[in-house]
Amino acid sequence: MAIRPAEQLIHKAAWLYYAHGLRQDQVASQLNISRASVAMYLRKARETGIVNISTSTQLFTDDVLARRLEDALGLDSVWIAPENAYVVDPATDIAVLAASVFLELVKKGDRIGVAWGRTVYTIADIMSYADLQDVTVVQLCGNLGAPYSYRPDQCTMEIARRLNAKGLNFYAPLVLTTEELARGLRAEPVIREQLSGIGDCDLMLFSVGTVDADSHVVKCGALTSGEMEMLRKAGAAGVIAGQIIDSAGAALDCSHNRRVISADLQSLRAIEKRLMVVQEDSKFEPLLAALAGGLCTHLVVGAQMAQRLLDHAGAAGKNAP
Repeated sequence: MAIRPAEQLIHKAAWLYYAHGLRQDQVASQLNISRASVAMYLRKARETGIVNISTSTQLFTDDVLARRLEDALGLDSVWIAPENAYVVDPATDIAVLAASVFLELVKKGDRIGVAWGRTVYTIADIMSYADLQDVTVVQLCGNLGAPYSYRPDQCTMEIARRLNAKGLNFYAPLVLTTEELARGLRAEPVIREQLSGIGDCDLMLFSVGTVDADSHVVKCGALTSGEMEMLRKAGAAGVIAGQIIDSAGAALDCSHNRRVISADLQSLRAIEKRLMVVQEDSKFEPLLAALAGGLCTHLVVGAQMAQRLLDHAGAAGKNAP
């Protein structure tokens, strides 16, 4: 069973102190906690068997993998849902873990940016209810037509409802028919103000989409499968909040992106905590693109995806000049 989010600081403090050889004051600085807290966490790590006289080699395998991924990818935190042969849909375990992680990250008074899609809505649907004060949940991009499931406004308002928070929807379409219309709509005071405030969020919850016929931007009608194929040939690697990104995690220079009503990537990167959740193993390449672009600080994935990421990081390190 994976380590609970509330216990992760104990594990991280032990990892930095025993595996990396940092002093207690250095651990405190890196984790933004007091030195007294570090000492307490290290004591708990010894008492609970997380470490013995040196770094334990009998730690929960997935949690050691999470710490190694944090080191390899330069992420603040990684959580890994363990493989469970008795679960019909392993993605459900990832969503359950992500919902718990999300609630641990939310603080009173936070402003939270929320993207859309099946992953985000599943997290919202699984999430426990909480009564947090002065929390605002903000939609990160324009909306879709009524027939489409997991719409941005649905994701935003369901999470707001679970947190007993204020929800702010984006009263604009996700994609407009022309670039001129999109420029004009972005210039409208209400839309301009909402877009400009995205970077002030404290936390972001999102996933990354694929660039194939199963992509949510294709299924919702924002792009045809033929248009997506052309974008893929032009370098498309993933989808973030309705925007197409390339393999470096930059916005692709394309008409679709110029017609999208969504927070720009610079605003998203300005958000301090960016929690990305990836359920499907088919999203490996899009996930690499998002990581390359610095769009993620906190990550929740399954064990198989985690190992693929670590193997890839190791291979990339060997091939570096």
